[in-house]
Amino acid sequence: MRVISTYVREQERYTKNNLRELFFFDETGVECFIKNLKAFGVLKSVKNNIEQLEKSMLVNDDLEIIDDTAENGECLYVFTYVGIITYGSRIIKVYPKYLLSKEDLLNKMKQVLKVLEKYNRSEEQIINVFNGNNENRSFNMLAVILYLLNDYYEYGIYSNSEDIVEINGDGDILWGRTIDESFAFIQNNRPYYMELYTRKTIDDNQDYFTRLHECILTECSEQLHLAQIDILFDMDQILLSEEKLHDFGDTDYILEQLQKELNIQFNTRRQSLLKTLYAYVAQNKKMLEDTEGISMFGTTAFHAVWEKVCAEVFDNKLRTSLEKLNLSVPLAEGYKPNDTLIEIIEKPKWQGLDTEVKIAADTLIPDLISISKVENNDYFLIFDAKYYNIQLEKGKKLSGNPGIGDVTKQYLYQLAYKKFIKDHNIAVVRNCFLMPTEKNEIINKGTVKLEILEVLGLENIQIRLMPAAMMYEYYLTRQKIDIRQLDL
Repeated sequence: MRVISTYVREQERYTKNNLRELFFFDETGVECFIKNLKAFGVLKSVKNNIEQLEKSMLVNDDLEIIDDTAENGECLYVFTYVGIITYGSRIIKVYPKYLLSKEDLLNKMKQVLKVLEKYNRSEEQIINVFNGNNENRSFNMLAVILYLLNDYYEYGIYSNSEDIVEINGDGDILWGRTIDESFAFIQNNRPYYMELYTRKTIDDNQDYFTRLHECILTECSEQLHLAQIDILFDMDQILLSEEKLHDFGDTDYILEQLQKELNIQFNTRRQSLLKTLYAYVAQNKKMLEDTEGISMFGTTAFHAVWEKVCAEVFDNKLRTSLEKLNLSVPLAEGYKPNDTLIEIIEKPKWQGLDTEVKIAADTLIPDLISISKVENNDYFLIFDAKYYNIQLEKGKKLSGNPGIGDVTKQYLYQLAYKKFIKDHNIAVVRNCFLMPTEKNEIINKGTVKLEILEVLGLENIQIRLMPAAMMYEYYLTRQKIDIRQLDL
């Protein structure tokens, strides 16, 4: 089987001819490919015009319903996804839009996938066994395989253990049984037992489910290897078994045994593993053999991943209790120690002509607040993680920039905390947009300001391009950034 594995860039505009050539389709094949990917929400179509070709991101106004069988050149296709998609024997590797260079894509993509794995774990996202719904439903074989392999790396092989009792063995002494059933010698009023009953737990390596788990793991590893994506996930090939699934009985028999085992297991991890093994066996097909089946590992919302990375690296204090903020002065009167920064933002108050005041549930919510100490001065830093490709160069049109709503809200965040900042003698306040870049250094891109808000004494919003690779490394290794690197 020929595997076609190709990189594409998130939100880059592709024509139908581009897709046909990249993935070696005929006319019917590429139309089916486009239709299926659109059905699963990872591909969008937009008008083919100069304005679209110049854009680096999609907005709602860009999207329109276009006939999937449109003639070549009538529309452009955009991947709204970051991660890995398998479509039969086609492997689509979608890298983030801020990567403008194709150099060293393998290592960059490996790091992105590690970030996605950690993000999924931190958000406690449940494995998506199926993609889509109703008629647009496909078994997510890739996600299932990755879950099984990662579970194995963390917990090892499924095993059923057996407790055995020995005489003078190496296990724990069973004093009750030893006293009841052994003969004791008494010396100096102390009993001495010649035979001690001991207990130890042994794993049954020939257990049906142990062998089945080893067989499926070997098969999963082989599928990743054949798809040429094991290297992307930094996974060595696993060879634990020479058995095949049919050696364990037909599909119905294996599923029946797994169900019986599920009924007697109450450990959460074991239950999750058995259910995933059940789903894998029930599918009864391979990832690359499912001609039009779609498997995915990644996200259509990489902006949320970037926000999470920034929040972790900049040590977000938004939900930290006020008493733990490590300010230079004690908490001022009127503030509750257990309140958080998000809780002290004022909420809208609504009052009818004949009603009492009613407080709204929602209010302003900043992306992240960082409080740092630099040369004995407290810094109050209001950051907004923006997953944008901004163009702000001399002689070029402004594009890829946050909208007016983002700018005004960033000013309002400072206004919302103005009293808190004053009450605690915080010396320095800064407002800043954080955007990813493939470069290796932090780039000062300038500022954005609204004079009608600037005159209120609010800080204009600075723009910093943050090296994504550095940010990911900090995120993966749980490091915090020194805010002095931003030169705010």
